[in-house]
Amino acid sequence: MGIAESTPDELPSDAEEQLRSGEQQLELSGRRLRRLPSAVCALSRLQKLYVSGTGLRELPEEIEELRELRILALDFNKLERLPDGLCRLPRLTRLYLGGNRLLALPPDFAQLQSLRCLWIEGNFLRRFPRPLLRLVALQSLQMGDNRLRALPAELPRMTGLRGLWLYGNRFEEFPPALLRMGRLHILDLDRNRLGGFPDLHPLRALRVFSYDHNPVTGPPRVADTVFLVGEGAVERMAERDEPIPRPPPRRPVRAFEDEEEEDLLIGGTGPRALGSARDSLRALEAPPGLGT
Repeated sequence: MGIAESTPDELPSDAEEQLRSGEQQLELSGRRLRRLPSAVCALSRLQKLYVSGTGLRELPEEIEELRELRILALDFNKLERLPDGLCRLPRLTRLYLGGNRLLALPPDFAQLQSLRCLWIEGNFLRRFPRPLLRLVALQSLQMGDNRLRALPAELPRMTGLRGLWLYGNRFEEFPPALLRMGRLHILDLDRNRLGGFPDLHPLRALRVFSYDHNPVTGPPRVADTVFLVGEGAVERMAERDEPIPRPPPRRPVRAFEDEEEEDLLIGGTGPRALGSARDSLRALEAPPGLGT
């Protein structure tokens, strides 16, 4: 049986049934859609819209009419650019853009001041998008598997950031700006080209640091409360006077429900949690009760 295909400007046949539940949620994932049906943009009360893995190539400017939208999932499509209209969604808190073909973000992206969670992994970003520097409320930023080589010196402006995933990029040196991110809880630099690390004690809030698959000979100097993942990590943690910290999940799980800040950091544990773009890879087994 093939993937269902809808008429380009009409809602799918089951849309009314979905909306009748009163949750103001529409699931279009897995359907064949080159562009978003224009009728979707007329659903002015919609709060959650999932359009993952549809082959979507473009979004209409009219998407800005979805003024109540909180969650928007557009991952695993074929988007090469984002319309300015997407940047005018005042209530948007979670945006999933992983697995597309994006080279940059529009300048107006900085208008998304309610955004707390952004996934943009698996795209073609060569430079850190500067509009992100103005998103001071952003807490979780997933930028793995891009083509980044450096981070801007202004990165510490992102004072709300707690989780930063930069695995699978092209860093050859530890970005100096990261040493001034004293509020970070999770930092993932797996699969880069790092040959060494500075002393990471300035990262006072750090809980998890992952540096696996880099050409380093040993772990960095960190506080004893930091859980390490990488070459020599187990041995280093075994030398500590304190017990080895219980390992939280290293990679976030994509969440659809509204959780507390801690759940947002690791992607959430709600009943509709899905695996990440890398099959929900985790450094170690997650504690009981954390969804996959």
